[in-house]
Amino acid sequence: MLADLDHANAEPDTETDRGPRDGRAGPVRTCIATRRQGARETMVRFVVGPDGAVVPDLAARLPGRGAWTSLSRAAVATAVKRRAFARAFRREVTVDPALADQVDQLLERAALEALSLANKAGAVVAGFTRVEAAIAAGDVAALIHAREAADDGVARLDRALRASLSGYGPGNAPNGGELPILRLFTVEQLSLALGRPNVIHAAVLAGAASSGFLARTTRLDRYRTGDPAETV
Repeated sequence: MLADLDHANAEPDTETDRGPRDGRAGPVRTCIATRRQGARETMVRFVVGPDGAVVPDLAARLPGRGAWTSLSRAAVATAVKRRAFARAFRREVTVDPALADQVDQLLERAALEALSLANKAGAVVAGFTRVEAAIAAGDVAALIHAREAADDGVARLDRALRASLSGYGPGNAPNGGELPILRLFTVEQLSLALGRPNVIHAAVLAGAASSGFLARTTRLDRYRTGDPAETV
């Protein structure tokens, strides 16, 4: 382990930043697990806490030196397995073996909090009939199904969404004719976020209030379905 750290000390520091406002880092970071480069919004930042433990910094705002991985469960798991955090930070650190699960939970919590905020702003409808009506009105920015949703109900709403988008002329459909269809959360999670019982289907309505939720679910989905080439 010490040999690895000595070797890292002999190389230029390209794997970490000096803090959240480190201007030298630029808009692109290098994944400590795969050595692939990516824009910051496609990465996850980690810092070392006062107790020497590696901590996810999803907002990339925590003080101190930061190391980055690709926005992928596989990349985080690879960084843990390869002891990449110790090499990147050039010190002994404590890394929870379940760090990839921690990141998933934090991303999921952020997405559900954003869904709750969108709901309070009146930008969410729930229930099969109301979702179907929102689709017909062309108001939907994203369609949400609980993981436990029955396949026939999912298929019916998905068909309705595709049909509503096909009604636009070429090049005129919202988002190029593709809207997110999400199946990331359980009935219990959706019900808690929306403050109503037994939420199986919901829709986020187009508008400024939905942008935060869409950004966070995009990150969560990317994390869970990331490039399998990032495993070892």
